[in-house]
Amino acid sequence: MKRIFSIFTLTLLLVACGSTKSKTNDLATANPIASSINLSGVANDKVPVTINPGRITEESVTYRIPKVVQGTYSISDFGKYVDDFKAFDYDGNEMATTQLDENSWSITNATKLDKIQYMVNDTFDQEAVGGIGGEVPFSPAGTNIEPENYVLNLHGFIGYFDSLKSAQYTLDVTAPATFIRTSALENTNTVSSSDGTQITTSYFAPRYFDITDNPMMYGKLDVEEFMVGDIKIVLSVYSPNKVHTAASLKETMYKMMEGQKAYLGDINSTPRYDIYLYLSDGSEGAPKGFGALEHHTSTVVVLPESSSKQGLASSMTDVVAHEFFHIVTPLSVHSEDVHYFDYHNPTFSKHLWMYEGVTEYFAQHFQVYEGLVTPDEFYLTMMQKMNFSKNMNDSMSFTEMSENVLEEPYASNYINVYQKGALIGMCIDILMREESGGTRSMLSLMKELSNKYGKNKPFVDDNIITEITEMTYPSVGEFLRTHVEGTTPINYDDFFVKVGLTMAEKEVPTNYIFAGGQNIIFDGDQAKGTIFFSPMALNNSFWKSQNIQAGDVIKKVNGKDLTIESAQQVIGGMFGWQEGHEITMDMERDGEPYTIKTTLTKAMATTKSLGEDENASEAQVALRNSWLKG
Repeated sequence: MKRIFSIFTLTLLLVACGSTKSKTNDLATANPIASSINLSGVANDKVPVTINPGRITEESVTYRIPKVVQGTYSISDFGKYVDDFKAFDYDGNEMATTQLDENSWSITNATKLDKIQYMVNDTFDQEAVGGIGGEVPFSPAGTNIEPENYVLNLHGFIGYFDSLKSAQYTLDVTAPATFIRTSALENTNTVSSSDGTQITTSYFAPRYFDITDNPMMYGKLDVEEFMVGDIKIVLSVYSPNKVHTAASLKETMYKMMEGQKAYLGDINSTPRYDIYLYLSDGSEGAPKGFGALEHHTSTVVVLPESSSKQGLASSMTDVVAHEFFHIVTPLSVHSEDVHYFDYHNPTFSKHLWMYEGVTEYFAQHFQVYEGLVTPDEFYLTMMQKMNFSKNMNDSMSFTEMSENVLEEPYASNYINVYQKGALIGMCIDILMREESGGTRSMLSLMKELSNKYGKNKPFVDDNIITEITEMTYPSVGEFLRTHVEGTTPINYDDFFVKVGLTMAEKEVPTNYIFAGGQNIIFDGDQAKGTIFFSPMALNNSFWKSQNIQAGDVIKKVNGKDLTIESAQQVIGGMFGWQEGHEITMDMERDGEPYTIKTTLTKAMATTKSLGEDENASEAQVALRNSWLKG
C-alpha cells in the first residue's frame, strides 16, 4: 500500500516547485560565457554541447552540472547524463581534466582553456530502465532528446564555473529549420545555414540562474499565444499521437488565468508566461512522472496523453494554477537560501509551508473565490487534503522537515507540503479575516511581504515568523509557533466552526482510483509484483457494481500489463477515465482468470464531508462569505 500510494502521490499529484547563503565572487573573465547546443548533431541519442568561457585568469577552475535544481527538493545529479567530457586549449589540443564527483570536473592550467565539449544523454529514456546508477530526475525537471521533440530544461545541458556563476551567458541552439521553437529567453539573433536546412537561434541570459530558469521546447509542437490582461501566454504542446492540441486547451487556460489575475489584483506579475506541456504516450522512453516544475515566468508540465479532454483540462487547471501562483512566492517573497541558491551543495529554507503550501492554497482558493468551482467542490478538495495529510507524520515540525528535506524521515514527508501546507494557508487565511473583520487575508499578507521584500531582497530565514507575527496578530504568531514550527497537529474543526462548517457523512463523486478523498483502492504485493483491489474498492460504487472482491488481482487494463513496475503509467492513465468510456480488465481471483468488460458509469463514495451548518450564526456566515467571496 505504501509503495503504490507513494507512486501516485509523488508522480501523479506532485506539483513541484525551490537554496546557500553566500554570494558568488567571479574571479575570472567578465565576458559572457558562450554556450551552444546542437540539436542537428545528435549522435546515439546524445546532444553535443560546447562551452566557451572566454579568457580565464585563474590557474584552476571547476565546471559543474547541477546536482540539485530549484523547486525539486531532491537530488537529480544531472552530471550523470554527461559523456565524453573534454577540454581544449587555444591550439586545439586536448587538456587534462579530472572528474571530482558525479557533477564536477576540474581543469588545471586554466589560463590556456579555450572551450569545453561534451555529450548529453536525456533523462526521459532513463526512466524506463531506472536511471543511471540511481534516482531519475522528476520528469518535468528532466530532458528529452528524440527526433520530433526536445525538452530543454537547460540545467540538464549547460553548467557553470564555480568562479563565474554570475557571469552573463549567450546560448546558440542549432536545430532543423522545420522545428518550431519556444523560449522565454531573449532572442538576440537568428541565422539560417547556407543550404537552409538548419537554423541557429541565439539567446541571452544575464546570469546562470536565467539559464536554469528558462526552459525551452523544440520540435513538432503545437503552439497557441493569447493575452490575459497585459500578460502574453504562450502555450506549447507536444502530443506524440496528436490526441490533444494547444487550441483545445486554450479556453481552459484563458479562463483559469483570467481568474488568477483577478484574484491577485495589484500584485506585480510578468509580461509573458510560458506553459510547456509534454504528453506522455506510455511508450518505451516516455516519461513516467506526472506533474509540473515551476520557473519564475514559465512551467514545464508532463501528463499522460491518454487523458480525456475533460481530464486533461482538469489536471492542467490544478497544476498550472499552482505554478503560476509562484510569482507571489518564492518569486517575490523568499529567503536567502532561495536567493543565493547553490546547485551543488544547497541549503534549504524552513518555509516550504509558504513557498509550496500557501501557493497550493491559492491555487485552490482562487477557484471558489472567482466562481470557477462551487463551495461544496472547494470543501471536498480541502477534505481530501486533510485525509491525505493524516497518512503522513502529522506531528512533524514543518520548519524542521523543510530545512532537512533531502534527508529521511523528512524526504518521504515532502509531499505533505501540498496537503497540510495548503491547510496551513487556509487556517491563517481564516484567522486573518476573523481578526481584521474581513479586511485582511492570507493574500493581503503575501502582498505586504512582497512590498517589503520583492524578488531582489531575500528575508532572513530565522526571522520571518517573528516578522509575520509583528505584521499581523498574536493568534497568527501562536498558530505558526505551535503548528508550523511546533509538533502539535492542527484541530481543523476549530477553524471550520469559525466559518460555520460542520462534518457529516455524505455520498460524493469520486473517480475510478479512489473511494472518496485520497482513499486509494489498490494495493500491491512487492514480492509477486502484482496489483490488486484493496477492501477500500468496495466503497467505490462503480467497482462494487462490477462484483469485484478485495484481493482480486488486476492483470491487464485495456490490454496493458499491470505490475508494480508499470503501475504509475497504467493506473495513471485511469485518471483520465470518464463516464461512457468502454474498458476491459483481465482479472484473477484465487488463481482463476475472469474478465471485466463494461462501460464506465458514475463513481460515488460515502465519506466524511464538510457542509454548511444550518444553525451557523450571522457572524459565522459573514466570516464564511468573506473567506469564500471576499
